[in-house]
Amino acid sequence: MQAYQIVQRARQLDRISTLEVIDSLCSDFIELHGDRLMADDKAMVAGIGLVENKPITVVGIQKGRHTKENIMRNFGSSGPAGYRKAIRQMKLAEKFGRPVLTLINTAGAHAAPESEENGIGDAIAQSLITMSELTVPTLSIILGEGGSGGAIALALTDSVWMMENSIYSILSPEGFASILWKDSKLASQAADVMKLTAKDLLELKVIDKIIPEEENGIFIEKNQLLNNLTQAIKSEFSRLMAIDSEQRHEMKYARFRQF
Repeated sequence: MQAYQIVQRARQLDRISTLEVIDSLCSDFIELHGDRLMADDKAMVAGIGLVENKPITVVGIQKGRHTKENIMRNFGSSGPAGYRKAIRQMKLAEKFGRPVLTLINTAGAHAAPESEENGIGDAIAQSLITMSELTVPTLSIILGEGGSGGAIALALTDSVWMMENSIYSILSPEGFASILWKDSKLASQAADVMKLTAKDLLELKVIDKIIPEEENGIFIEKNQLLNNLTQAIKSEFSRLMAIDSEQRHEMKYARFRQF
């Protein structure tokens, strides 16, 4: 399959979402709102859930299924308030010893004058700093699009996974083609050279695991896919929690220093 076909699949509105993963994974979930500074960014979902009666912090970017919901969720592009909300929840997770799961599906952070005015660059940087300092087990999963700093800001974790038909890159193929070749219509060719698919990134050791979405060329039904993902998440957190926190932190440091 060509890379741009995977890009198109990653952008489909019916992909599994942050809220669907939370509903499948957690027996109970309390969403927490606001960054205690300026606003509550609805593109960013954050809160505390119970997984097998143990608390976990979940932070994820949520897109909409239709126009009205997409407008409410800002098409999955979070602004500075969203990343500050994420930081607040991750710091609370560290304080109380809760594992952190981040779920990513964004074309990028909200690129608008008001975002710049309110410190989007600083918010993303502070999110990266916060995640680098976490000693609790952390896992990030790219569900669809993993675009630019908006995705990277939530992906500095012990393990980084991607869904089979997701993408992870510094910018969109259209943006890449526009900048390098001055023609966004060359997005398909750009996707082929960007190494943005899960297969490419696993080979480059940027990610640690691919979650299959197909079996024998047939798409896995959504409920089954969510169940597979839920079981994999539980297993991974069990593995991470068995590692000494200091050793786990050193492993995370070494993982990202290799780039």
